[in-house]
Amino acid sequence: MKPGLQQHTGLRQELRINPRLYQAMDMLYMPMMELQQHLKQELLTNPFLELVEPEEEEQSNDSTPDQEKEKAEKEREIDWEEILLNGFDVGGSRQQFEAQEYVEPVCVETPDLVDHLRDQLQLLMLTPRQRLLGEELLGHINDDGYIATSLEDVWRSANTFLLSSLPPQEDEEDEDDALEERDESAADTPAAGVPRREAPEPEFGGDAAPGVPFFTMDEVEEILAIIQRLDPAGIAARDLRECILLQMAEDPKADPMAVQLVREAFEDLKAHRWNDLARRYEVEPSAVQGAADTLARYDPKPGLQYSNRSDGYIIPDLVVDKVDEQYHVFLNDTGVPRLRLSRSYQDLARERGKLTQENREFITTRMNSANWMIQAIEQRRQTMLKVMNFIVDRQRPFFEKGVEYLKPLTLREVAEVIGMHESTVSRVTNEKYVQTPRGVLPLKFFFSSALATASGEEASARSIRAKLQKMVGEEDLSKPLTDQQIVHLFQEQGIQIARRTVAKYRDQLGILPARMRKRV
Repeated sequence: MKPGLQQHTGLRQELRINPRLYQAMDMLYMPMMELQQHLKQELLTNPFLELVEPEEEEQSNDSTPDQEKEKAEKEREIDWEEILLNGFDVGGSRQQFEAQEYVEPVCVETPDLVDHLRDQLQLLMLTPRQRLLGEELLGHINDDGYIATSLEDVWRSANTFLLSSLPPQEDEEDEDDALEERDESAADTPAAGVPRREAPEPEFGGDAAPGVPFFTMDEVEEILAIIQRLDPAGIAARDLRECILLQMAEDPKADPMAVQLVREAFEDLKAHRWNDLARRYEVEPSAVQGAADTLARYDPKPGLQYSNRSDGYIIPDLVVDKVDEQYHVFLNDTGVPRLRLSRSYQDLARERGKLTQENREFITTRMNSANWMIQAIEQRRQTMLKVMNFIVDRQRPFFEKGVEYLKPLTLREVAEVIGMHESTVSRVTNEKYVQTPRGVLPLKFFFSSALATASGEEASARSIRAKLQKMVGEEDLSKPLTDQQIVHLFQEQGIQIARRTVAKYRDQLGILPARMRKRV
């Protein structure tokens, strides 16, 4: 072969996605809140876009073409007299600015569980050592209100902090000896590349400094007992059993049988072994079960009531409303900024011959971007309406009768009907919500897999779960339905389902097995 550079010509097809298409897909993916922020950012960066006020939109809908032309001519006129009277302040008079003063909202930090406990600790008569150890314990309490680590780790962490926070205690007589020891240690330092032996973990015995002893495990347990008596009851527990016992200690109406069961036979209690517990304590099984029922009034996660987690508010992107026995779909875009091309910059673009090459390129780029942005918003609106209209037509039995009549639906089916790609439908339904007569639901709610029926039709997996929940809710509590019995009931309705599928759906719904649902 002869080496060298060669040139060849050829034709080939490639699929390349330009940045505008990427942005269009991102806009389709955005829920309502993100879209609002995105459009507001575009208004700041692109001078060719301007916001259409609601009043202007209403006036434009009611005005005639002649009125619109006259209004446009008036807008182009410049009131030089007004500008001169206001001292060349083209934005208006000073009184207008003072009347429209705006105060930027400031985020305020809300107190959380640790703040609530710290406020109570400050009201107690504690020693400085107890306060320091109490702060260390508060730092190990999670949002649920439990101690997230072992007491040994808390003890070790507190002593490490105590050791690092104390100033070095060296006498003047020992300064020379300390310098000599440091020089000797420097001489004995291994050369580069030689691994250095790590220092052993300090043993917290004796004193950290003269007159300052290390913390002991007894002190840790003492401050833990103090914190466990704070509000809310059950706080700073190490497990669920201790959490319930702490709440029972503060409850004057606690059942003595329930206290004994939690303290001595908590594992059997969790497994609902009523007969075994009845024989062990020589009582009736119904008495054991009645005592266990009283545990429902105790909070398994007492710290969550003081958690600083903010509520997640949902703004539906679509609205389905029933008008004259027909379901209509509306886009809930009242909060989305209405954009249009700026008239002043359009006039500027018409006079490109008077501008430099750099300015012409800037105007062309920004105007094309503004036009494309307005088109992308309208395309997003039409795509979402197409998808939701098909869902309403397909799932009409659900809107009429309930979730048990929900039909199976896939993204591919929707994509084939509306003539779009499956990935586009997936972006439309992602993190989008719709307000319906049956509540606010995510669009993903209407999509589920199918199960075969005896009639040849298909049933939605979500409707099967709803029917399963209804069966369990109507069962005889003394003889609860087993998974196999539920399979037979579904077969009587013409639905073919396996027992393991029933068990999987039961776990997803949080329904216990038949043995643990039984009432004696």
